[in-house]
Amino acid sequence: MNKLIKRREIPVGEAVSEAPLLDRLYRARHIKNSQELDRTLKCMLNPNKLHGIERAVELLLEAYRQQQKIIIVGDFDADGATSTALTVLALRQLGFNNVDYLLPNRFEQGYGLSIPVAEMALEKGVQLLMTVDNGVSSFDGIAFLKEKGVRVLVTDHHLPPDTLPPADAIVNPNLNDCAFPSKSLAGVGVAFYLILAVRAEFRNLGIFSAETQPNFTELLDLVALGTVADVVPLDQNNRILIHQGLLRIRAKRCRPGIIALAEVANRNPEQFSTADLGFSIAPRLNAAGRLDNMSLGVELLLAKDMQSARELALDLDQLNQTRKEIEAGMKLEALKICRNFTGFSNELPMGIALYQPDWHQGVLGIVSSRIKDQYHRPVIAFAQDGKGVLKGSARSIEGLHMRDVLERIYSQQPNMILKFGGHAMAAGLTIREECFDDFRRAFNQAVTDWLDEEHLQGVIWSDGELREDEFTLATAELLKAGGPWGQAFPEPCFDGEFNILEQRAIGQNQNHLKMLVEPKRGGPLLDAVVFNIDPRLYPDLSIKQARLAYKLDINEFRGNRSVQLLVDYIEPIDG
Repeated sequence: MNKLIKRREIPVGEAVSEAPLLDRLYRARHIKNSQELDRTLKCMLNPNKLHGIERAVELLLEAYRQQQKIIIVGDFDADGATSTALTVLALRQLGFNNVDYLLPNRFEQGYGLSIPVAEMALEKGVQLLMTVDNGVSSFDGIAFLKEKGVRVLVTDHHLPPDTLPPADAIVNPNLNDCAFPSKSLAGVGVAFYLILAVRAEFRNLGIFSAETQPNFTELLDLVALGTVADVVPLDQNNRILIHQGLLRIRAKRCRPGIIALAEVANRNPEQFSTADLGFSIAPRLNAAGRLDNMSLGVELLLAKDMQSARELALDLDQLNQTRKEIEAGMKLEALKICRNFTGFSNELPMGIALYQPDWHQGVLGIVSSRIKDQYHRPVIAFAQDGKGVLKGSARSIEGLHMRDVLERIYSQQPNMILKFGGHAMAAGLTIREECFDDFRRAFNQAVTDWLDEEHLQGVIWSDGELREDEFTLATAELLKAGGPWGQAFPEPCFDGEFNILEQRAIGQNQNHLKMLVEPKRGGPLLDAVVFNIDPRLYPDLSIKQARLAYKLDINEFRGNRSVQLLVDYIEPIDG
């Protein structure tokens, strides 16, 4: 669809960086002073500001003294896997000798600490159960364990319900009573903070000294990976955690599993950025939870040597290839359904609900996201989840709070939706299969009531133009070093008019576009790449000039490094 390129406003104020380009970028991202850009550990927020952390430390201290059996229950995504691996590693380093973990299978137990997962923990002899990246909404599982005399410690970062489950302690920066300054910690960040607090208490009690205590900065590679993968806002605290983790990865002082995933992704750890974590490492880790069981991902992160890590990384890479193939087929079918909509009424619904009986549950979220990006409309994709029940994954656009929409539909027609949860931009739900057509109409009506046509105009936010002398490796290196970039602290995107001298399809499926371009205002010839093109539209040799929205990138090939443009959007120029 056509999009609108808008340039970010740059607030007037004192310079926050000595580099003029970075100063402009930072002020456009509402950085007010240079202190907000400090990425050293001394500026990290204090764990003691987290509500409930003292009680959580008490529970773990008691478990340590009695050497109780601790079971960690994580989630089946990359944040859950990194949270689980980090907690297992840290507790063992602290001297907990009886630590194990469980990860729900998305196809059998579903999300979180359900009763089936609680029963599995009981079979393992659990005495203290600790959740990571889940649990704040797990009423049934926690109540079941409490009846059995098991203590439950919840660490989570998701928005809590109005009433909290009966856990012995809950650590979550988004609790109403929590004054922790950052509400943007990922699940792995919350787990890391709790582990720091436990170590501090052990130091106070003389169990460790400052010299003999475990060095938990060694775990920051896991914190960085989980934080980037979960696409949480990158406030200063998260930027510190990611930056410090990236420093360890670049020095190859990280988990063998991360190095092994970098190898199968053909990425150089010494040059790692948030984009490498988000687009090369996280998808391979997530593939385990989407198609199989995330325990494979946790075992990779726990691996102590490169040989076992490489074997597991190859398995994950193969799963990711399978995921890509499944995703490609589902996306084509979804696009066909959307074209059928326009065939019937000449226009798409405001809210798109899609369903195919044979779609794979583990890939629904990706397909929803792809269709949302294609048409810039809220999308829910459904697949079978047992007899008579459909499971859906929803993705939204700016201006529409997806969970609120589902809540409205549920309040109006409570027999349609069996359960739902999520937040503004993503949500999950289950509905009765017989109600799909009614739900599709109700969803479209709710979105129509909520949004107007302006919301359906996709926007590319640009940081303006680069000068002729800024298309250099030095500029690309400066931008890379200026991060970490990510959610709510977006990677710099520029726009400008270019002559297109060459263009051709590349990639295994010919679904990427390679171009040779030249800035119209003057400058060097540049390679430009557009990923995931619509092959019906490109290559188009009739396009000789275009306005491009792009990121400045470094291409490394056979030891040579050169500047290239990663193009987000092409707007042909007539004439």
